[in-house]
Amino acid sequence: MATHARTAPGRPQPTRRGVLAAGGALAAASTGLLSGCGDGSDGGGGEAPFRAAFTSGGSQETLDPHVAPNFVDQARAKALYDTLGTYADDMSVRKRLAESWESNAAGTRWHIRLRQAEFHDGTPVTAEDVLYSYRRAADPDTGSPSQVLLSAIDFTASRADGKRSLVLVLEAPNFEFPTVFAGPGTEIIPDGTTDFRKPVGSGPFTHVSFTPGGTARYRSWADHWDGAPHIAELEIVPANEESARLNALLSGQVHYAADMAGASVERLRKAESARLLTSKRATAQQLLLRTGRKPFDDPRLVRAVQLGIDRAALVRIALAGHGEVGNDLFGTGLRGYPGGLEPRERDVAEARKLVKQAGAEGLHITVQTSAVDAAWQPAADLMARQLREIGLRLTANTRAASTYFSEIRTKGVAAFNTTSTLPVSDFLQQRVRGGAARNQTGYRSEKFDRLLDRARTTRDEQDRLALLARAQKIARDESGLLVWAFSDAVDAIGRTVRGLRAAPPNSHDWARFDRVRID
Repeated sequence: MATHARTAPGRPQPTRRGVLAAGGALAAASTGLLSGCGDGSDGGGGEAPFRAAFTSGGSQETLDPHVAPNFVDQARAKALYDTLGTYADDMSVRKRLAESWESNAAGTRWHIRLRQAEFHDGTPVTAEDVLYSYRRAADPDTGSPSQVLLSAIDFTASRADGKRSLVLVLEAPNFEFPTVFAGPGTEIIPDGTTDFRKPVGSGPFTHVSFTPGGTARYRSWADHWDGAPHIAELEIVPANEESARLNALLSGQVHYAADMAGASVERLRKAESARLLTSKRATAQQLLLRTGRKPFDDPRLVRAVQLGIDRAALVRIALAGHGEVGNDLFGTGLRGYPGGLEPRERDVAEARKLVKQAGAEGLHITVQTSAVDAAWQPAADLMARQLREIGLRLTANTRAASTYFSEIRTKGVAAFNTTSTLPVSDFLQQRVRGGAARNQTGYRSEKFDRLLDRARTTRDEQDRLALLARAQKIARDESGLLVWAFSDAVDAIGRTVRGLRAAPPNSHDWARFDRVRID
């Protein structure tokens, strides 16, 4: 629910999948928190809480579900709140709080019927709550990862037509609109909510306590519409260093460790006390080239970098083999990903020729990186050697993990990023469309935008997917968004944990702690 994603959106994306880490200071803090967990007992003779370890977002964290850039935010939001829909593994949309939805023939009016559900304070979830939540998340000042998608709603014309029924009127036809119902940052909150210190939601757990950058504690809610959780208490604890999460799991301090990679995966495979949950190709590993700034406003240099990197070597070394090569497009294996594309093969001679034509021989390029993702630094080192062969000098500028994603929005000409599983159409709208708030390469193409608009306004599914494919092929060559690999998303659980399965981040079954059982 990068974020970015894993995200997240934007995901990031979450160490490997776009979560913000907070570096050494928080890593030290998280060690203390995990030490406080002890051996897994609750110290009071009752049932011990289920503990899940994630990378923390730092002291600016909030339980406001509409501000959910990191995976830990999405895991907390999933515990406390509900959305109208939820994503299947392939990013198709299933019903959640919504009992049904249907559009008019033009795709401009969507009628939604809500199931019978209650908030934690006993009040019913109503159409007015949905309208308030969506208005709030559509406000750019809120910072929802789904803001650009929700801003398509004409809230003046939209209305409740009953306690559990509403009509959303769109400013333009959009037959892909239901993907919004499951998006990160679209959680339903009570009408008028502005304070999230003691939040009220309709999710499977109720709030007990939360410290930004620290532990979040929840209690099972017996009256949840989808049934009570199987565990009595849930704790989401911070552990920014992968080694801290690994050791906490192996020592029994936590039951779930998010985002494992490399040597940790190999160690866990040999451990009798743990199991791996591996979702293949779940995270798009990206190199962002700012086509809106020099030198990458010259398409020859974008093409030179595309041809100059060795993707197979990057997967083998930077990802330790836990992934597969990318083809400069997001969403491999998902609905809407174009088929039949030839792989992007390395061509040193052609890349060197393009660099020379651009008058850029010996050009120094700084790429922004961070400890947010364990693969980025080795990828930067390897890319530097590969691009040296085509006449470019690449060096890495390592930024603090706690501020990385906010800083790369405005600084530098190249940066690493990750994005976890999202609907392809939403990713294109949020990350590639000209002028979109999360378009981090500065790419603008009227032709691409027109195709994207035509796709969203086309009723026939196959025609819509064909238009999306045409748009993606343009962006693949021009946008400056290089998807060099798809890495596996790997979480780990203790051997006694049941009820969780491997699932792509942002999907329904990822971090579904209300379904957990402990033997």
